[in-house]
Formats: sequence, C-alpha cells, structure tokens
Amino acid sequence: MTNIQVPYPAYRPSGIPWLGEIPGHWDVRRIKTLFREKDERNPDGSGELLSLTRLHGLIPQRKASNRIASIEDLSNYKLCRPGDLVMNRMQAWSGMFATPSRDGVISPDYCIFELVCESEVEYFEHLFKTSYLVGQFAQKSRGIGSGFNRLYTEDFGSISVPVPPLPEQAAIVRYLDHVEERTRRYITGKQKLLRLLREEKLTVIRRAVTRGFDLGVPLRPSGNEWLGDMPTHWESRRLKTICGMNSGDGITAMSIESTGTYPVYGGNGLRGYSSHFTHEGEFALIGRQGALCGNVHIARGRFWASEHAVVATLHSGQVLEWFGAILEAMNLNQHSIAAAQPGLAVERILNLWIPVPPPAEQAVIATRIEKQTAVIDTAIKRTRRQIELMQEYRTRLIADVVIGKLDVSGTEADLPV
Repeated sequence: MTNIQVPYPAYRPSGIPWLGEIPGHWDVRRIKTLFREKDERNPDGSGELLSLTRLHGLIPQRKASNRIASIEDLSNYKLCRPGDLVMNRMQAWSGMFATPSRDGVISPDYCIFELVCESEVEYFEHLFKTSYLVGQFAQKSRGIGSGFNRLYTEDFGSISVPVPPLPEQAAIVRYLDHVEERTRRYITGKQKLLRLLREEKLTVIRRAVTRGFDLGVPLRPSGNEWLGDMPTHWESRRLKTICGMNSGDGITAMSIESTGTYPVYGGNGLRGYSSHFTHEGEFALIGRQGALCGNVHIARGRFWASEHAVVATLHSGQVLEWFGAILEAMNLNQHSIAAAQPGLAVERILNLWIPVPPPAEQAVIATRIEKQTAVIDTAIKRTRRQIELMQEYRTRLIADVVIGKLDVSGTEADLPV
C-alpha cells in the first residue's frame, strides 16, 4: 500500500452546488433513501444509559456526568444498537452525530436512524460531521431562533449526499480509523507535555505568591494549611476583602462569530467575537463549570463574559497580575460543587484566606513571575498550537476524503507526526 493520497482519475458534476464535482463512479442520493428514523422504546427500563457528546460520541452517562437516571427515567428512553446513527436534532448544525459501539438507551430527545441499504454507517457519520454537511443542516434547521432550531427528519432526509461504492466506503472508514488513532496518540502526547509545563509554571507561581522573592525575609505561620509560613509584613485576608465576583451573561454558540468588535470570553479564555459587550475595564475571569472550572484569565477593555465564567472585580489599590497569579495558585477547581455539571462555589472561595503583600511588592512579584515563566509560556503556546494544527489537519483530511477529493483506496494514513 502507498502512503500518498491522490485525487481520483476522473470526476463529474454532482449537480449539488455546495459539493461541486465528485468521482465519476460515485453516486448522489438523498439521505431519506439511505436512512429511516426508528423509535424503539425501552418499556422495562433496562439497558445502559448513553450520552451523546461532541468530543467522545456516545459514552456511558456515568462518564458524562454524576447524574444516575432511575428505572422510571429510562422506561421511555430509546433503544440504540451498533449500526444505528444517533442525531441530536437541536445540534445537528454542529455535527452532533454518533454511532453506538454497544447496545444502550438514550434520551428520547435524540433521533435514531437505521440504514435501509447496504452501507457503512461510519462513513456517513464522518460525512455528516464535515463543514459541508453541517452547513446544510444549519440551513435546513427550523425553530424559534439561534440555538433552538431543530433539524426535522423530513428536512434531514431531503439533503443530497455523495455515496461511494460499498468497498470504497469500507476503505474510507478503515483509513479514517487509522487517522483517528494516530492523531489521538499525537494529541495525547502533547496534552501530557502541556500538563507538565503547567505544573512547572504553577510551582513558580505558588512559591512567589506565598513567599515572595526575598529569600532572607522573616516568616511567620499564616494559620492556613495551603499557605504555610508567609513573610511577617504580609497580611492574611479573606478573598472577599479585595474583590467582588459575579457570573457572566448567557450567550449562544450561534451568536459567537469568528471575527468581530468585542471578544467573547468563556471558562477557557477567548471563544470568539460579538457586536455587543457586557464588561469594560480590567478583570480576572475564572472558569466556573466542568473541566474548565477554576481556570484563570485576565481580560481588559470591552468584552462579553459568558455564563461559563466568573468575573472577579479587584478593589482599588491591588495589582491585577498579582491577583491573577494568586487565583491560579489557589487551585480553585477543588472548590467546585459536585453535580451533573460541576460548578464553582463562589461564596466558598470568597471566604478563603490569601496572603496579601503591600501593593508595591505585588507589582514586583507579578513582574518577576512574568519573567520567570516566559520560557514556559512560550512552550505552552507552541504545544497548544501544535495540537490545534493537528486537529485542523485531521478535520480537513477527513472532509477531503469523504467527499472524494482524495482517493485513499489501498492507502495507509500518513500523518505529519
């Protein structure tokens, strides 16, 4: 087998404006001739509850959240099996499709489709997640507005898609499985490196905000376990005495643009842009939900803070960069409330004790931290960019393969890793 992906030898017009040309031997069919909706319920309340996620597909509910459904909850749920295609009707525009790897039950809010002809369901799962198809799904979705539109079965079925011969569908699925595996290994390695870099940076920050940089300064017990001893001239104060905290405002994903006037910040920093803003000034933003709970970012100027961020307003006389560093050192994620969607317990963290040096020393500490972590920050940015580039490459490669721009019959996945 070769490691070079090349175009097919001959193409023809598909008759579909968004698709353009397809390989000459491929077919074009409406989805309704390929899939039909099924609605098999779960009257005895048995079966494993699955949840559809954008990142991992269909996974056991216990891994998606801490919520455990009762037997009564499951009695009206839908049965799904390997070979089915599951769709989140309200999120079809973002590629929310998955094929189950095991028998299970899912929320009645989801749609389940089964093939009506001999085909590889995984090929269509890949196809339906591409930008080409999600654009069509967005256009066909109907409802009351952004974030609430639904892709109804008749509209889903009316969309035309490319259909390779069955052996090529199988070859494409094998190739993309290999792509996914190699990509996953690459990204996992880079994410491990990111964790090590963040730990190294956090070690520098914790030492600086709890002791400062004067190694000869006299110390005294702080009275708090996480602080240990601190300089005798520093104060020990509750967080609420130097800042206030409020949640950001809700905004739908469809309201966030890739470019715009005002940045939109969520729990993990920049999410996109908006034509409106909720805050103006200088603030520390803290992730308040899920895996991003406790993340800290500094935001200045006019911006929109989403509901996934806690906006911390620092009282006058304190230094914002020092404040951001002390928040990072506090490991705020440990103060989240365990629930289906973990959330930051704001009242709890506002009552935590922190070491507060004089403002002049806060500025010195912030400057020294910036200098000492500059190399680490560069390595973090580089590693994040490497992950982003690999994800972009994978997305583009998958799209090119499933719509016939590249012939991968008898080809091994060859990734730049």
